[in-house]
This record gives sequence, structure tokens and C-alpha cells, in this order.
Amino acid sequence: MQRLVAEVVAVIRTDAIWMSIIPVDMRAGTDTLLARIVVVFGAAHPHHAYLFANARGTRMKVLIHDGIGVWLASRRLDQGRFTWPKEGDTVSLSRGQFDALVLGLPWQRVGADGVIRLL
Repeated sequence: MQRLVAEVVAVIRTDAIWMSIIPVDMRAGTDTLLARIVVVFGAAHPHHAYLFANARGTRMKVLIHDGIGVWLASRRLDQGRFTWPKEGDTVSLSRGQFDALVLGLPWQRVGADGVIRLL
């Protein structure tokens, strides 16, 4: 599944990746998540990816508006948790940070060039 989530973002043009800090019920489908995007981000912009996690941080959903329709992918961790910020409403991620997040790496430490600079 981790490969699927990364491949969906790689295949579909994504100009921006946004993370919603507020946990979401993972039973939420496309329409519910689109409504959440409009409330939290103001609108669902074409070629933007929106990330959501459950309260425990073991599941993540990615919704991407490709300009015509929407794609929805999910990822579940059998061990460990996604590192999700505790403060704020939203966070913008770079592609390198997103790739690290999906793999369970310390995405907050990845710089714009994809290099981990802090331990």
C-alpha cells in the first residue's frame, strides 16, 4: 500500500501537498473529505494533494484533485505511527517530505533538496 500511495502522487501531477492536523474518521469517503478540505483549506485546488490521519496516527488518507476528478488512496501502518504535527491547522509538505512520511521516516527533518539535515 505504501508504494500505491507514493505512485498515485507520482503519476498524478501534484503542485502542492497539504497536511490537515485535525484527525479525521478513516471511514470518511471522498465527499466527506472534500467537505473537510473546503472548511480547512478554503477550497480543493486542482493538482493539490490533501493528507489526513486518524487520531492514533496509524492510518492516513490522501485525496488529490487532478483537475477533472478526485483520487483517494489510503495507507495503514501495522507497526508504529505516522509522525503528525500536534499544533496548527495545516502544514505544507515538499515532495521529499511526503515521500519520507509515507516511508515512516522523520519527514520534518527533510529539507527542500530532500536531504535529512537534523538528527
